[in-house]
Amino acid sequence: MKAEFITSLDRYAPDAIPDLPETAIAGRSNVGKSTLINRITNRRGLARVSATPGKTRLLNVYRLDDAVHLIDLPGYGFAQASKAEQVRWSERVEGYFNTSRRLGRVLHLVDIRHEPTKEDIAMHVYMLRFKVPYITVATKADKLSKAQRGRAMMLISRTLQVQPWEIIAFSGEDGTGVDEVTKALMGIE
Repeated sequence: MKAEFITSLDRYAPDAIPDLPETAIAGRSNVGKSTLINRITNRRGLARVSATPGKTRLLNVYRLDDAVHLIDLPGYGFAQASKAEQVRWSERVEGYFNTSRRLGRVLHLVDIRHEPTKEDIAMHVYMLRFKVPYITVATKADKLSKAQRGRAMMLISRTLQVQPWEIIAFSGEDGTGVDEVTKALMGIE
């Protein structure tokens, strides 16, 4: 896949990037958004990966195969950020959802190892309320055995009220779910 970083935006402005369909990635801080971007693009350093949560503070825009823009949204739920910074991140995300007319879908990332947080649930409710098409991606699947993974998927399904087959298990380490996520991202049914 051809992939390139285009720009970082403090506020989304449709005129700031060329006219292409958009797929956004939303999720908690440190859920694996950058790892997912690097794995699906097969570009190790395209998105900066950090062990420290809260590194993505702006809207990062990537162009994939000259066919779609991937919008990496700031992570939510990072407790060590100041309240003012958390409000700015929230405003950036909400501003994007309210302004983009090219948004085709959101990949909503949750950590398969943990029950979805109140912030994960709030994002899910937000997407439902505003009729934003989304796909749930359960990251870090390599950290669990197959049996644990099955139980975790059921917990995510119940908590977010989505069908288990509507959740994609993903691992940037072992490649689980890479093809499914890539198809979802590119809008291939």
